[in-house]
Amino acid sequence: MTVPAARLLSLDGRVALVTGASRGIGLAIAEALASAGAHVVLNARNAGRLDAAVAAIRTSSGSAEAAAFDVRDAGAVTDAVANIGDRLGRLDILVSNVGGGVRKPLAEQTDVDFTAAIDTNLVACFRLARESSRLMVPQGFGRILATSSINSFVARPTMAGYAAAKAGLNGLVRALAVELAPAGICVNALAPGYFPTEANRTLRATNPDLVAQVEARTPMRRWGAVEELGAAAIFLCSPGASYCTGQVLAVDGGLLASL
Repeated sequence: MTVPAARLLSLDGRVALVTGASRGIGLAIAEALASAGAHVVLNARNAGRLDAAVAAIRTSSGSAEAAAFDVRDAGAVTDAVANIGDRLGRLDILVSNVGGGVRKPLAEQTDVDFTAAIDTNLVACFRLARESSRLMVPQGFGRILATSSINSFVARPTMAGYAAAKAGLNGLVRALAVELAPAGICVNALAPGYFPTEANRTLRATNPDLVAQVEARTPMRRWGAVEELGAAAIFLCSPGASYCTGQVLAVDGGLLASL
C-alpha cells in the first residue's frame, strides 16, 4: 500500500536542532518543523530572544526548548549536541542556519573579517554536522540541512568572505551526502534568495533602490516570505526526502534561472 503523502512529510517523534533560530529564517524553519510534529531545540547566543521564540512555538502547540551557545565555540557545540543525546535520547535533524559577514570593499577587508566569515558560515556547519552524525549514524536515520545562499552561485560586491564560505558550504554538503548516505543520513542545503528579515530591515529601509532592483531581477517580482523556506525545510527534513541528498535547493523566485 502506498504511504500517504501526509505521513511522508510528518516529523512526529523527531528531534531537531536548529541554529540561529531566535529570529528570521532560522525561527521560521524552527516553527515549520515544530508544526510538522518535531521537538525542536532552538539555538542562538541571545538567551532572552531564544526564550521568546520558544514561548511563541509553544503557544502554537509546538514542542520546543532553548539551547544558548555560540556555534563558533568548538567545545560548546560538542557539549550541546552530546547533551541533546543524553537528555532526549536521539537527534534526527540538524539545521545549520547561523550565517553572516561584514560588507566591506576588498581593500578594506582584513584577514580577521574574511576568517570570521569562513568560521561562521562554513567551519561551524562542518563542526555541527560532525557532532550530530555521532548520534545519527547509530540510529540509521538523519537529516542535515544547511542554509546556503544564492550568493554561493552569484555574488554582489563587498561580500567576498560570505560568498566564498557559502560556495564552500555547497561543496561540504555534497561531500557529507556521499559519505553519510549508507547510514541513512541525507544532507542537503537551502539557497535562499531575498527574504525580508530583521537582519536586513535597516538595509531595506535605507536603500529602496535595492528593494526595487531585487524585485525587478526576480521573475516573481517580489521578495520571498520566510514561511516559504519553512515549507521547503519540512520536505528536506522529512521521510519523504529519503532519496534526495547532496542537493542545494534554491528558493529564490526564479532569480538564478533568469538572465
